[in-house]
Amino acid sequence: MTDATETVRTLPGWATVHGTLHGAETEALTLRVDQLEEALEIGADRLDPEVSARVATSVARVRERLALGVDHTIVALVGGTGSGKSSLFNAICGLDFADVGVKRPTTSKVTACVWGEGGGALLDWLGVDEDRRIERESLLDGDTEAPLRGLVLLDLPDHDSIEPAHRAVVDLLLPMADLLVWVVDPQKYADDALHSGYLRRLVGHEAAMAVVLNQVDTVAPDMHDELVRDVEGLLVEDGLTGVHVRTASAHTGEGVPELRDRLAAVVRRRSVAAERAGAELNDAATLLASQVADREPAPSRLGVVELVDVLAEGAGLPAIADAVGAVVRGGSRTVPSFGAVQADTVVLARAGWLAGVTRTVPVRWADDIVARVTPAERLRLEIDDALARVTVAARRSRLAVAGFVLAVLAGVGALAAASIGLGLELGSVGRGADDWALPVAATLAVLALGLAAATWLLRRALARRRAERVLREGRAELEQVARTRLAEPAAEVIAEHRRVRELVALATVR
Repeated sequence: MTDATETVRTLPGWATVHGTLHGAETEALTLRVDQLEEALEIGADRLDPEVSARVATSVARVRERLALGVDHTIVALVGGTGSGKSSLFNAICGLDFADVGVKRPTTSKVTACVWGEGGGALLDWLGVDEDRRIERESLLDGDTEAPLRGLVLLDLPDHDSIEPAHRAVVDLLLPMADLLVWVVDPQKYADDALHSGYLRRLVGHEAAMAVVLNQVDTVAPDMHDELVRDVEGLLVEDGLTGVHVRTASAHTGEGVPELRDRLAAVVRRRSVAAERAGAELNDAATLLASQVADREPAPSRLGVVELVDVLAEGAGLPAIADAVGAVVRGGSRTVPSFGAVQADTVVLARAGWLAGVTRTVPVRWADDIVARVTPAERLRLEIDDALARVTVAARRSRLAVAGFVLAVLAGVGALAAASIGLGLELGSVGRGADDWALPVAATLAVLALGLAAATWLLRRALARRRAERVLREGRAELEQVARTRLAEPAAEVIAEHRRVRELVALATVR
């Protein structure tokens, strides 16, 4: 048989991996294994250690089995001494083992025939010796053997042998088979060793069984149907229903084509190894799913606007902004400054924000979020440093000062012109007075009032703008601290939670 380390030709729908022929089933299961392993790696200590250990064990066991490939279909011929099981094995294979140097086993050895290539690793795992293997399907066959491609046909030792080792081999390999073909002969089909020792223990597994009444060429043709009914009756007494009984003769070839058709149908369906591997991966995925929530916190939970509101109030940012505005308006000459933020304010604000973020994630994930974000005391110092970078220096507007000076000068000029006008008016009784002074006074008065109003409005606008700038800069600094010290570390954990949840979902087949 071809060595497993050799390069083998690629068959349709199959790929060679490390010398072993793998089909689509193996590739799909391998992808699921990779997904669960990645989920374990990302989840790390956020997963319950016991759950992680159980999942890791299952995944490792499946990966080991996948290394052999699960696309081969294992069919075991099981029968008692003299049932003609090995002759039927040769008839199905269509090869004379003597021609290829394989002898009929007389010990506890198993003989195997593989359709296709790349089954060496699987046969090693099954414990089939090198000299008891044969590879079926060559270029000379064309496509005649293609329907059985991927079949591993095993000829097991006699189950009723007096050698305990023979029965031990049978008992070991039966659970690994996709189909058990029980070969009985017309003389010993009612043997209690078969019925009480094996068949009655297989109730519920009828779909993975077949019974072949072999050597029917040794009895009259008109007795075939009666023998089949008798065997079917015994199976029903064993509790087995729906097991189809076939007749065959390895000597004449009767029933062999029909049996090969049945084997081809079994090859087309999913192998037992694939079913078991898939089920084990599903169980592992279910365990991992218990370690994550159904969904992550809404994006709004990671928002820091409300948190910044609380921190801004606690730091006195609105009051500082108003004080800066007062300086610009001219109502105060003292430029304010930020003091240290109260520790309790930061602790409560941080705790409230974290409560919203961690509410919907499992405890271990929540604990990791709390551990990754900046501690309250360190956060308070970061906030103090951030607010210290806010420009709170303020000065009166030169334009406003110039407008105020001009308003004063216009007012003084108005008073002077008015005084002159009144003096001239009083000194010119009956002689007609010069009327220039009073109009000038009125004009200057209006100008003074206009300049005063404009200066007042300008100061208010500049004060509002400067106060808003202080408030905006302060909130921006606080938001930067909140994002880098709280939101971003928490978002990393939540992204890892999402990735684990998505990997588990991908690895689960429903």
